[in-house]
Amino acid sequence: MTLVPTRGGAPYYRDRDGNYWRAYVFIERVTSMHVAVAPAQAGQVGRAFGLFQKRLADLSPEKVQETIPDFHNGLLRVEALEKAVAADSAGRVAGAQAAIDFCRQQRGLVSLLLDAQARGELPLRITHNDTKIDNVLFDCDSGEVVCIVDLDTVMPGLAHYDFGDMMRTLTSPTDEDERDLAKVTMRMDYFEELAKGYLAEAGEFLSQAERGHLAISGKVITLILGIRFLTDHLNGDTYFRVHREGQNLDRARVQFKLVESMLEQEEAMKSFVAALG
Repeated sequence: MTLVPTRGGAPYYRDRDGNYWRAYVFIERVTSMHVAVAPAQAGQVGRAFGLFQKRLADLSPEKVQETIPDFHNGLLRVEALEKAVAADSAGRVAGAQAAIDFCRQQRGLVSLLLDAQARGELPLRITHNDTKIDNVLFDCDSGEVVCIVDLDTVMPGLAHYDFGDMMRTLTSPTDEDERDLAKVTMRMDYFEELAKGYLAEAGEFLSQAERGHLAISGKVITLILGIRFLTDHLNGDTYFRVHREGQNLDRARVQFKLVESMLEQEEAMKSFVAALG
């Protein structure tokens, strides 16, 4: 994207009410999508976000504002879920018990990346933090990636937050609220192209420890988002926009089915990443 400066040369404009505005050059003939329809697309998106991280790798995280504190803190998300279960303010706990039980069984996953960071294995970097395919613009003619958009969540984070969210969105063949869970799976061929594309750029700066945690990042990020969807469902749909009753519960169930699929294929994913060097 190309930023358009103000007449005074500033990169943004502040109005009388204290609101900040930025303008960008309009990009012609681009499109976005909700689901990757070919493994090559996963590779392109992976490479785009890998390049994004690489270009910011020499920028100190201390110089970038944390726009959403604790955004990926799974422990806090679990606490919020348990509070929602205890309150049962919308009377929905009974109908979501299986999903609640799944979260409790898998709750140990949510802290895997935070624990590795606490051990000094994973450094803070500048990350996008919303790396779904919807936030990538593709050229309508060539099908190639043109640019990344939705930069309001850019802040300090782990590289794995971005890679894990790409695993979640690029390897699934369904929409986020698919009701037929038999259709939900983690597509290994899409993961392989994603990993190759991402590491073609990010491989230049990631440590071996960071590489070693890539394959597990998907289950962590996917579970955390599923917990958020479930919590919002139990609270009466107060955060995520819904268009029908039960949509947030369906979203949560899709995430949990993806987590199961990732767990089943975890060793194969680890082996593939290791083989990339």
